[in-house]
Amino acid sequence: FFISTMTFAAATATRLPPRSILSLGALLSTLLLSSSARYFSASAYNMPKEKINNLVFSIAMEDEAKPFIDHLGLKADADFFPKEAPFHAFTGTYKGCEVTVVTSGKDHVHETGVDNVGTVPAAVATFLALQKLDGKADLLINAGTCGGFRAMDAHIGDVFLTTGVANHDRRIPIPAFEPYGVGLIKSVSVPQLKANIGAKEGVCTTGNSLDKHDVDDFHMKKNEASVKDMEAAAIGWACELHKMPHFGIKVVTDIVDGDKPTEEEFFENLSHAAKNLQETLPKVIEFVCGRDHDEL
Repeated sequence: FFISTMTFAAATATRLPPRSILSLGALLSTLLLSSSARYFSASAYNMPKEKINNLVFSIAMEDEAKPFIDHLGLKADADFFPKEAPFHAFTGTYKGCEVTVVTSGKDHVHETGVDNVGTVPAAVATFLALQKLDGKADLLINAGTCGGFRAMDAHIGDVFLTTGVANHDRRIPIPAFEPYGVGLIKSVSVPQLKANIGAKEGVCTTGNSLDKHDVDDFHMKKNEASVKDMEAAAIGWACELHKMPHFGIKVVTDIVDGDKPTEEEFFENLSHAAKNLQETLPKVIEFVCGRDHDEL
């Protein structure tokens, strides 16, 4: 009715012949329907029509990823990323599920050879990976280690599933920019998975520093964070651009509100946390694959 009324009004105003009136109506219908389709496709995740069978894991550090990659028998795909990118991808099949593991690679820009930790490599690697997969992936999982808050019942070796991600060091004290600075993004809800693997859950707060200062403490508490890392919020942001469902699995290596220096505690517990991660992630694949998103 709306389209017909618009067509009649336009025809009356311009005194178009009948054939032109029909053409105008068809054009208006096409424009409105295509506009509507764009609106609805942009209003939610691109949830797959079939059950989950293609997973992407984003893992920043090689030491975190290697035990998992070896356990699944994944193979390096040298052509996955553009040749200029330092990132690595490993692909294969596990329990009937297609699996891609993406790591951030090593630093060559500053010639240090250390892992490309932090938000910039994580966001770029995730974005490029999802672009390469071009809609084939059903779910992205950010896996890795983290700091935990004793005040939120976190202990060394605990496995946390993220309920959301946010930034604590992107401070922009301008009212219109504050929500962007914090960048709170909700994770996919996974209550059944939480019960199945016996994990805890909470918000992961992200910053580009391993240590923290009083101002960080204030914003991390404001984020109601249970765990702290250097990549999750950036990975969540890249996923949102692709409308890709996502959540994080984090294993605690250090206690943020504890007594030990973060860097010492992190290296003391990294191998233990990586082992916990390697034991947990195959269980996650076995639980997730073959299910609908609302069954997680």
